[in-house]
Amino acid sequence: MQPLSLEGRPISTEQNSDADLSDHYQEVGQLYQHHQGWLVGWLRQRLGCSHHAADLAQDTYLRLLNGRLPELREPRHYLVTVAKRVMVDHFRRWALERAYLEALAAQPELEEPSPESRVQLMETLLALDAMLLGLGEKTRQAFLMAQLLGMGYAEIAEKLEVSVSSVTKYIAKATEQCLLFALDADL
Repeated sequence: MQPLSLEGRPISTEQNSDADLSDHYQEVGQLYQHHQGWLVGWLRQRLGCSHHAADLAQDTYLRLLNGRLPELREPRHYLVTVAKRVMVDHFRRWALERAYLEALAAQPELEEPSPESRVQLMETLLALDAMLLGLGEKTRQAFLMAQLLGMGYAEIAEKLEVSVSSVTKYIAKATEQCLLFALDADL
């Protein structure tokens, strides 16, 4: 598994020596020892569930292990920043899974996919979501407004405060990325 930056982007580890990685793991381990209880409490206050708080705290430290740790003056502030990003990812994934399950529940029973198909579909949806997140903000918004909300280009241009020709370019770029995604995923 390739390490990710704290923003969730892949990073190269080729430049890291074993000693650098060992130091990095020790630093994250010390952060964990000193602040894990506090972070779980902070997350529990926001989530209202100690189990979810513990899971997201673990995910936060995994993100730290897989990323580059800057010099920290305020470790708790930094942990909150990373934990908020982890929560956003968690809620995005949860919303996507929920929407999928609702759509699945609306299907007639005869068309219900197998458990294997469900897992494959969820993995594909999560990969598609990640690909869409990689597009520029306006490109993603324009594409989703057109595809999910059925908005016309002029309406999208007005909402995004750009020209119709920009919307055309945004949607063409997003469509191209979706087609490439479909080819890569053998859809």
